[in-house]
Amino acid sequence: MASTLFTNARIVDGTQPERADPVSVLVEGGVIREVAKTVSAAKATTIDLGGRTLMPGLTDAHVHVVAGVADLGLNARLPDSLVTARAFVIMREMLARGFTTVRDVGGADFGLKQATEEGHFPTPRLVISGKALSQTGGHADFRGRYDDRASVTDRHRLGALGRICDGEGEVRRAAREEIKGGVDFIKIMANGGCASPTDPIHFLGFSVGELAAIVEEARMAGTYVSAHVYTKEAIRRCVQAGVHSLEHCNLIDAETARLAASTGAVAVPTLVTYDKLVSDGPKLGFPPDSIAKVDVVRSAGMDSLAIMKKAGLAMAYGSDLLGDMHKYQSEEFVIRGRALPAHEVIGAATHVAAKLLRLEGRIGVVAPGAHADLIVVDGDPLKDLSLLTRQGRHMPIIMKSGAFMKRSRLG
Repeated sequence: MASTLFTNARIVDGTQPERADPVSVLVEGGVIREVAKTVSAAKATTIDLGGRTLMPGLTDAHVHVVAGVADLGLNARLPDSLVTARAFVIMREMLARGFTTVRDVGGADFGLKQATEEGHFPTPRLVISGKALSQTGGHADFRGRYDDRASVTDRHRLGALGRICDGEGEVRRAAREEIKGGVDFIKIMANGGCASPTDPIHFLGFSVGELAAIVEEARMAGTYVSAHVYTKEAIRRCVQAGVHSLEHCNLIDAETARLAASTGAVAVPTLVTYDKLVSDGPKLGFPPDSIAKVDVVRSAGMDSLAIMKKAGLAMAYGSDLLGDMHKYQSEEFVIRGRALPAHEVIGAATHVAAKLLRLEGRIGVVAPGAHADLIVVDGDPLKDLSLLTRQGRHMPIIMKSGAFMKRSRLG
């Protein structure tokens, strides 16, 4: 059984504002076996980090690995073979940025997840929602105002991020089909969105009864519901219905943030996507009507971080990028760092995300029993969050489940 011993490692895991004193970390059989000031392991390959930062692998809790193009309507019409090939490129590049776990919140299916687990391709660990549930005219309905074709109800292509369902009976059936298909949680579209053509941001998705029905189905299956939401009204409806994961939340207010925090809900801001949709979206095929909606939520994003922090609402890391904009995935660290302490920004991609994904103790920590998902960083990211950007340039070592995904010579 191959084993690796990291020595002189200074751990940064997002729980403390300063780097820890140097320790040794023993990896064996894909898991972390021991973390101590000194560790004896005669048969292990020893790597002296020389005081470099050692971090748990990063987690992005809001991605769409099947979104190879920014025009999601077009993406949904592409053949599965092309979408699959592009998805593995997208995931390979995520891993190269230090993201060893990602949560797909609309699109990826169990077949794609199984392929990542078989280990033939370099990918992060993949947690999936399957197809997001949306009402007719909601955030997963890309037919447009003049397209009167019936919505697809089955045999959804891999490139489709969501599926249409209306009424309590249909939403229950859709949720049960996604659960049968092997998803880890259920995703719903509970507000209007930027990418879809017919739903302004303020539109509310699903009736109160439909929301409650979906949450009940998820709970009966032992899991939770994640919701695409922006406005305070949409967030409040979701929280009251029992939704646990609140995506985006740009237009949240203090009262709603306190309510969400009181239930133990988790927010997943995705500020980087709005910056890049404005700068890069038009040339990458993001529809003009969608661009016009971006500024409605973009301008409020930074304020939302302060509101949620003050309310004590936990925030996990998310990027929500599409097409060629995936390359900006790590920029979310820098954006959040303008409003939040660095260790809290890092914690969003480590222990907070681990708890949201129900993988506490297995990811997001450097501790015995955890998956050996580790990254080495040249420098101190607590002092400079940009060290986590630039496509992994400052990460000479990336390890997933004890295997080296990247191993550069330490200077």
